[in-house]
Amino acid sequence: MYKSQKDDLTLIEIMTNLSQEYPREGFWKQYHRIRNSGEKVNHKRAHRVYTDLSLPLRRKVKKRLPTRVKEPLETPSTFNHSWSIDFVSDALSNGRKIRAFNVIDDYNREVLFIEIDYSIKSSRVIWVLKHLIAKHGKPSKIRMDNGPEFISKLAQQWSEFNRIEFKYIQPGKPTQNAYIERFNRTYRDGVLDAYLFESIDQVREETSKWLYDYNYNRPHDALRGMSPVDYRSWRKNFEFRSATLHSTQNSLSNEKCLL
Repeated sequence: MYKSQKDDLTLIEIMTNLSQEYPREGFWKQYHRIRNSGEKVNHKRAHRVYTDLSLPLRRKVKKRLPTRVKEPLETPSTFNHSWSIDFVSDALSNGRKIRAFNVIDDYNREVLFIEIDYSIKSSRVIWVLKHLIAKHGKPSKIRMDNGPEFISKLAQQWSEFNRIEFKYIQPGKPTQNAYIERFNRTYRDGVLDAYLFESIDQVREETSKWLYDYNYNRPHDALRGMSPVDYRSWRKNFEFRSATLHSTQNSLSNEKCLL
């Protein structure tokens, strides 16, 4: 056990507790926390105790990403089968950074949600996805890149618990997530690069207005010139009529057989 000519027991207890509560903070952060709390201690003495307790911050070892398999980008045959998610970064007129977390449905490129804030962590990503599942139901899979918010332990656990497959694209291959990448450019052109925003509330307000137009009015080349919502409605009606016609033809065939 560590011993000193001076009574360091109180300092040992304080520094041990701080190391457990703030494991990623080094000596000087600890030292200033101690001084700011009112404890009078010389930095040389504090560093001696810090070193003897083997508390120097260890460098985090970077983990290798698991091998990502290239998969073809396919358009799902139904709504709510596959989603794509990604982040877009920008800045206010005062230079403060902001982020937008975008979620679209791959079937008709409909934007399900855009979450905007100064910082968006894994827990916020999960909160948004839970909100969308409560509204639309659960997708089979979600396509994304290898951003830290998406590969975190929390995100992995949530994916496994909800039995939603997270489809990670290969690093440095944004074209494998082309649907959301294309949308990001459209969103940037229509909102982020179109205005000088003084506050995050202005970004949210303009995004909300633009998003309604995008989903309900804006023609999409890949959707027969229809908006995402109109295309989904058209497909639903088309499939219903096709199913009805097929059912009628089967009934007529059965009647002929009976005759």
